[in-house]
Amino acid sequence: MQDEKTPALFTHLSALSQLVGIPFGNIVGPLVLWLIFRERSDYVNHHGKEAVNFNISFMIYFAVAGILCFVIIGLLLLPVLVVVWIVFVIIATVKASNGEGYRYPFTIRFIK
Repeated sequence: MQDEKTPALFTHLSALSQLVGIPFGNIVGPLVLWLIFRERSDYVNHHGKEAVNFNISFMIYFAVAGILCFVIIGLLLLPVLVVVWIVFVIIATVKASNGEGYRYPFTIRFIK
């Protein structure tokens, strides 16, 4: 089980690469790790799909909030989305490191 936890943990954690300036790192990081490790176990496959779906969903939410900046609402939504995104990524990372399953809230399930 320990060998399953590490790739699952880094699948979630790699989304934070967006914060250090890697363009679309929040999607590319989890996607690449999921594609590499998904065949190893159902546990890693589950966490990989969750991370990819969550980050694609939040990119859509960020785009909508960016558009809403023209009517001021987006200026309030963007900081809230950033905090929620970081908190959920950290929660998922901790759950993966503890060997637990996790389903992100507010997620559109693109990959089933």
